Amino acid sequence: MTAADQPPQGGRGPRRAVAAAERTRQPTEVRRRLIVDAAVPLIAERGYASVGVRDVAAAAGVSVGTVTYHFGSVQEVLSEAMVLHIERYYTALSEAAEHATTAAEALRLLVDALFTEDTDRHWRMWFEYWHAGEQGTDEAFARGQADRYAAWHRQIRALAERGVGDGEFSCDDLDGFTTRFAALADGLALQRLRQAPPLTTQEARHHLNRFIERELTPRSPL
Repeated sequence: MTAADQPPQGGRGPRRAVAAAERTRQPTEVRRRLIVDAAVPLIAERGYASVGVRDVAAAAGVSVGTVTYHFGSVQEVLSEAMVLHIERYYTALSEAAEHATTAAEALRLLVDALFTEDTDRHWRMWFEYWHAGEQGTDEAFARGQADRYAAWHRQIRALAERGVGDGEFSCDDLDGFTTRFAALADGLALQRLRQAPPLTTQEARHHLNRFIERELTPRSPL
């Protein structure tokens, strides 16, 4: 056996070579998504400001050069990661609400999905997204952030409007209800994460449901 035929120490060389060859055959969008997917849990665990390009590369199983080839900066990677997570989360909420038989049921499903034992990670991402928007100067990022806030408000308003249209509720101020619902959800989520004062998921749901009951007055059957 020649030196060229001998396996490298630890067997790591061939795995890197194969991985690199496989990456060159993947379309650009696949490689970008691989990197972005790997960044999502890093942000959730460490925070936006504590994740660097080397962290992302290691999590994705690619070289630092691969990350910098596909993205202009680590901020671009992390921004796309946050957007990806948020879009996935709210798409799932929207789909659940659409399958509800009534607007009241849809709103209950929405509240239940906003506060579970598994949603703390989402809320950390959401607040990191806020922070990134305040710190950054990227106009495209700012526009995208504004669009997502607007889409979230439209989703809430549509559910309330559906109930009014179907005769389930009466509400004189759908826009005001939407603003107050979103603000209360954000505030409860922040308190839930900080636990100052302590707040359980059940308590957060209770507060939101009570708010809905008071703002959207059920109509008495004729």
